Amino acid sequence: MTVHPSLIQGSLSADEARRVALAAQGFGGGRDATPAQWRRLAPLVERMGLLQLDSVNVLVRSHYLPLFSRLGAYSRAALDERAFAGGAKRALFEYWAHEASLLPLDYYPLMRWRMKRAAAGVGIYGGLVTFAAENPGYLRAVIDEIGRRGPLAASELDDPGERSGPWWGWHKGKTALEYLFWTGEVATSHRRGFERIYDLAERVIPSDVAGATVPDEADAIRALALAGARAHGVATEIDIRDYFRLPVAEARLALQQLVEEGALAPVRVDGWKQPAYFAVETPIPKRLAPTALLSPFDPLVWHRPRTERIFDFHYRLEFYTPEPKRVFGYFVMPFLHRGRLEARVDLKADRAGGRLRVLGVFAEEKLRRPDEMITALAQELRRLAGWLQLSDIVVEAEAPLAVTLREALRTADA
Repeated sequence: MTVHPSLIQGSLSADEARRVALAAQGFGGGRDATPAQWRRLAPLVERMGLLQLDSVNVLVRSHYLPLFSRLGAYSRAALDERAFAGGAKRALFEYWAHEASLLPLDYYPLMRWRMKRAAAGVGIYGGLVTFAAENPGYLRAVIDEIGRRGPLAASELDDPGERSGPWWGWHKGKTALEYLFWTGEVATSHRRGFERIYDLAERVIPSDVAGATVPDEADAIRALALAGARAHGVATEIDIRDYFRLPVAEARLALQQLVEEGALAPVRVDGWKQPAYFAVETPIPKRLAPTALLSPFDPLVWHRPRTERIFDFHYRLEFYTPEPKRVFGYFVMPFLHRGRLEARVDLKADRAGGRLRVLGVFAEEKLRRPDEMITALAQELRRLAGWLQLSDIVVEAEAPLAVTLREALRTADA
């Protein structure tokens, strides 16, 4: 393998680091003329390592968007089938990774240490541990009921309990199932809307995966640290730890061992205060300039300090900010234009009316070519609306940039 000159010197420029990050995350691979099917989705999911789930559905569920950002239009049904179908069709499983996430099945053995820790009361919410200690008979009854009746939502249990108490207002059935999900005794069979439907893990996870050799904790954490490093291309220790939410001491030891093994190389990145690690098989593209709208939960931007460090883009969620105090809006998507984050757009899908609503659009102050960016944004909004089967785009904001976007959309329609 040819070693890039920057690595011989042990450093990367800021631009090189940005291109490495984009390449590692699967950007720049081109878009299919027809909606992509699973054969095109699978390598990207494997490259990213996970798709984060979230309940926010103002546009579309968050786990669908990262693949659209990289591939363009694709079949969401193809992803659903591989995430929630039974038998040989299943290629993904749901568990706690970055947050609640869909992961490739080959990650299942790598997550068993987390399940074992949860059963010991480590790395899990204290309220769940207390509930389990106080209600062992109820936990066993829940397992027996699912074993007898098949996949169930928490509300479908014979004795779900009242929806009250200190644990997020969950009833006891939901609390029990969430504990059992953490410990790996039950798994997500499928989702009904966004409601998790639970089944015994042995009936969800294919037998060859469930029966695979389980690495010891140190080996699993090292494998996850390497996967996180490869998903970043170049990253700080905190970046890598954050990807799969790895414990501090164990992750640091894993990174040291990966450097000794030659899988990672320590590097300096211009402008970064922290030392970094480079995944040695990651390409350093001479040029990479993808354009895409990004979910707030896209792995390219979900760790906000990294986003600011790589793209000079200060980004925060405002879901839980009272509306009068929001700066940009409720569901704000960063806009990646030619490899740089140049704007953000507040979007909402009006499914009943068949409209994609643009509630706000904001360019970065340092942007040099706003007209070029707006033209590209109009094209991306058209692609997004088409994928979501929304026939119209309505720009509701009245700021000058929004007016320019409205005109660009009219021009594109002409």
